[in-house]
Amino acid sequence: RVTTEAPENNFTPDYGKIVSYRSAAGFGIRLDGAMGDTGSVITAFYDSLLVKLTASAGNFETALQRMDRALREMRIRGVKTNIPFVENVIHDQTFRSGEANTTLIDTTPSLFRFKPRRDRATKLLNFLGDIIVNGNKQVKGREVGRFVLPMIVPEYDHRQSPPAGTRQKLLELGPEKFCAWTREQKAAQVTDTTFRDAHQSLLAARMRSIDMLRVAPAVARRTPELWSMEMWGGATFDTCMRFLREDPFDRLRQLRKQVPNILFQMLLRGANGVGYSNYPDNVIQGFVRHSAEAGIDVFRIFDSLNYLPNLEAAMKAVREDTNSLCEATVCYTGDIDDPRRDKYSLEYYVSMARELEKRGAHILAIKDMAGLCKPFAAYRLIKAIREEVGIPVHFHTHDSSGVASASVLKAVEAGADVVDLAVSSMSGLTSQPNLNSLVAALARTERDTGLDLTALNEFSIYWEAVRQYYQPFDSGPKFSSAEVYAHEMPGGQYTNLREQAAALGLGDRWPEVVRYYREVNFLLGDIVKVTPSSKVVGDLAMFLLSRGIEPSDLENLPDDTPFPASVIDMLSGGLGQPKGGFPEKIQRKIIGDREARTDRPGTYAKAVDLGETREQLARSLDLNSVPEDALWEHLMYPEVHAAFFKHLLDYDNVSVLPTPAFFYGLEIGEEISVEIEEGKTLIIKLITIGEADKDGFRNVTFELNGRAREARILDTSVQAESAPRRKANPADPKEIGAPIPGVVGSINVSVGHKVEKGEKLATLEAMKMQTSLYAQADGTIEEICVHVGESVDSKDLILKLR
Repeated sequence: RVTTEAPENNFTPDYGKIVSYRSAAGFGIRLDGAMGDTGSVITAFYDSLLVKLTASAGNFETALQRMDRALREMRIRGVKTNIPFVENVIHDQTFRSGEANTTLIDTTPSLFRFKPRRDRATKLLNFLGDIIVNGNKQVKGREVGRFVLPMIVPEYDHRQSPPAGTRQKLLELGPEKFCAWTREQKAAQVTDTTFRDAHQSLLAARMRSIDMLRVAPAVARRTPELWSMEMWGGATFDTCMRFLREDPFDRLRQLRKQVPNILFQMLLRGANGVGYSNYPDNVIQGFVRHSAEAGIDVFRIFDSLNYLPNLEAAMKAVREDTNSLCEATVCYTGDIDDPRRDKYSLEYYVSMARELEKRGAHILAIKDMAGLCKPFAAYRLIKAIREEVGIPVHFHTHDSSGVASASVLKAVEAGADVVDLAVSSMSGLTSQPNLNSLVAALARTERDTGLDLTALNEFSIYWEAVRQYYQPFDSGPKFSSAEVYAHEMPGGQYTNLREQAAALGLGDRWPEVVRYYREVNFLLGDIVKVTPSSKVVGDLAMFLLSRGIEPSDLENLPDDTPFPASVIDMLSGGLGQPKGGFPEKIQRKIIGDREARTDRPGTYAKAVDLGETREQLARSLDLNSVPEDALWEHLMYPEVHAAFFKHLLDYDNVSVLPTPAFFYGLEIGEEISVEIEEGKTLIIKLITIGEADKDGFRNVTFELNGRAREARILDTSVQAESAPRRKANPADPKEIGAPIPGVVGSINVSVGHKVEKGEKLATLEAMKMQTSLYAQADGTIEEICVHVGESVDSKDLILKLR
């Protein structure tokens, strides 16, 4: 008896609309059907029986096999059924032995332990329906380009296994001998950043895994000479979950499967992990171990202020707990050729390089995150370091100025072992210099890379077509500019900051944003700017600009000014110490009477009890056990991971959808192919979009593998508009308004709560920037005008005191 009942809930009948019904068939199978079928509505007055399924054969074992096959063939979606329970019954050994009696259910609790049906097709149709009706928030309101270029996937021999590459060499030699091998190579070694920094810098880190996986097998087979692929870490870890609804570890493992022969490289923010604040040492160490087990071979470890103590935990973990390579990093800023900028001199960088080698680095990275290292400066820098350290030197830069290719050539000439480049259609500007052109430039020289230019050009054609899909995020500069030498904005931050400016309504004031960024940097003491310190500079610049405050007037602001939390944290020593410390007057103005720490932040971070955290996470996610990936995603980004997990429950794995469908939905009559797993493909076609009913829902009709399927989608645009929010009176200290547009992150008080001037009342969040709201006067909370999670505009009334 196949019924609409929930076995796990004492066989309580389930009601609803059957959105899909597929019966079993075949020899020895009999179906005695009731009224259930696709489109049927099961009500409280309907018998829960859908169909009686009978399997017969010449012996009991064969009958069981036929019953098992028939149950697995049945597809009933929209209501719960008892099929999982019946499957457990026919697999139970007591039942199969023929010795079962009526107490079997009472005495066998394992019958009720089964995996719930994933119902992936229904969930994906619901997601697509929502995108079709309401649009994807990521691209809504943005300009969408025309997809005029054909998608040409580079060819490769499917019968050929990827040839041995640097990963096999590392596994064969071990880290130290592999580094010695790297130093012996005359050919300039190349890291391809297309899969990480290139799209982070050009497309706000929005590249989806499906577009990487389509070309990955060709990369493995046709460019095995690559030294490494930078394809993980940095901002892509959280944007993967936050915006693309993908699991970053799943991306890593899928790419590892397709590219088993080339070193995989990630960007790790030292004590900041892949987040924006300091984590306890045991969290950083555990994250490194787990990432190495998942497939990372090279850990490029940096600190956003060049504060070396912040690298200790990560470097130790790589060296002692993995067989991966520890690539410790010197972040480059300023100009070693400009005597007026003597804070970051040539000796400063050489001294750091010597110290990192002494601390156990396998490889030394020079990370020129803004593209400030001019060609002749690159030659001097690499030459001086090459003469002082014996480990390989890896040079990284960005092409915002347009001359970074020359910097790479001079770095190679000076003895750099490895250089970072991106496939031509994903190179230039805020990305890395052009891989294809540099390969051609070095061809037939003593440092010829040995890479196949024909293959690289085919890769470029592929990425050019892919890039069309991401037009709404392609908001970076359209031409090279020497302006980068003035604002010193990291390439990877440029597009993100432009996104943030637009979200705050400052998109048309971009020149002012750039000026504020430069002036705030010098206000903070001319610091090294790379995530998360670069984000802090951007947060403060946005904070001041949105309030109409010139950076030079910061010292004159009231002592109770609610500066962004990230700014307060950094000036309090939360990210470590910059060279020379922070300017004392500015520091005191921003942090007030808070304690300013001057030693390693990790010493204050209490070790996390991983076992207890795992148990708490299991309870919050309602899981029997927590996958290891989920634990580390939660530890890095608890709120982002929670939202991602909920999305996974609601819509399953949307990473399998083609990118145009994910961002833009389908047109009526459009058909797509979706491979939900190897050997299982869904053919989805949009048929109609119904009118909204009285409750605002539309029926979106699809054709799924030739059968009609409906998704009932709430159209948010037809809901009654709420009354406009009241605005706070800026002259009344008892009316607390939103200083910037954003989302209400938390409310710390309730109506009737007595507060004192300076007490924290609420927080707002906007594009990762958090702003705290403080009481401007003593009083009692009279009214709270918003709820957590609501969006507010600048000056909207948040709370009112009496």
